Amino acid sequence: MMKNVAIGNTNLEASAVALGIMRMVRLNVDDATNVLKTAVNAGVNFIDSADIYGVGKSEEIFGEALKKSGIKREDLIIQSKGGIILDPNKSDGEVVLGQRYDFSKAHLIEAVDGILERMQIDYLDFFLLHRPDALMEPDEIAAAFDQLQASGKVRHFGLSNCNPMQVELIQSAISQRLLVNQLQFGVMHTGPIDFGLHTNMSDAGSVNHDGEIIEYSRLHNMTIQAWSPYQWGAFQGPFIDNPKFPELNKALQSLATAKGVTKNAIATAWILRHPANMQVILGSMNEQHLKESITGADVELTKQEWYDIYMAAGNTLP
Repeated sequence: MMKNVAIGNTNLEASAVALGIMRMVRLNVDDATNVLKTAVNAGVNFIDSADIYGVGKSEEIFGEALKKSGIKREDLIIQSKGGIILDPNKSDGEVVLGQRYDFSKAHLIEAVDGILERMQIDYLDFFLLHRPDALMEPDEIAAAFDQLQASGKVRHFGLSNCNPMQVELIQSAISQRLLVNQLQFGVMHTGPIDFGLHTNMSDAGSVNHDGEIIEYSRLHNMTIQAWSPYQWGAFQGPFIDNPKFPELNKALQSLATAKGVTKNAIATAWILRHPANMQVILGSMNEQHLKESITGADVELTKQEWYDIYMAAGNTLP
């Protein structure tokens, strides 16, 4: 049975694993429908998107797939993100590059309207600010959020890739509670916890790049949504079955064999073992890989197993 997490400080129960539709642009409607049904049949009730995914095409395909699947809109928690202005000369399909970030009231409202139209739905359960805008005006964000909530187009709000002071700045102006922060986190992207383990040290692991974002999120009951959970670096590719990481794959396989699952499942379980109320965003459009990864939500790792994987990934303890 799928493990659930409470989003933020609410009673809203969401599947611990969410389906990210960034790569849905690769699929036709029939294949997208099958992927959606596979995820839902495995217990997933949370969908994550962004207005820029597939230059908007991913959301269009999802909207058609949702209709064709027979899945009721109200049975899903649907989330999307906005705030990035695409560079049309550098964006095509999955390759999306921005020319600026824009958290103005006009753009945020326009972004939500576009999302709803492409997905063919009446409201978003969550709308997230997609990366921080250096020129953001908190009062503009507040005005946008108020209008979006009052109109019934958005029920809850959050952000992505923001540090604690950026969260504080936005939260100071808005009346809604920011419930979510979407961050890259996984076995091979552990910066937000490395520096804590290396407190009072002067080695590379002690560098704080993220401003105690995990500790902040725990203190403020914000749900961290881990994106690219199987990637190393930012977008260098998967670490699973990658010959660059033999020790890590050996450790993952050992646990996978012992628990009767796959390495992807163990990598999922590793994230969910952290007590920070995390949710894992899975972006695979391969039905078999999706099912294998989702089973990680049902795998319990001991503290030693968690640390064994952490160390096998090349990390050290002081």
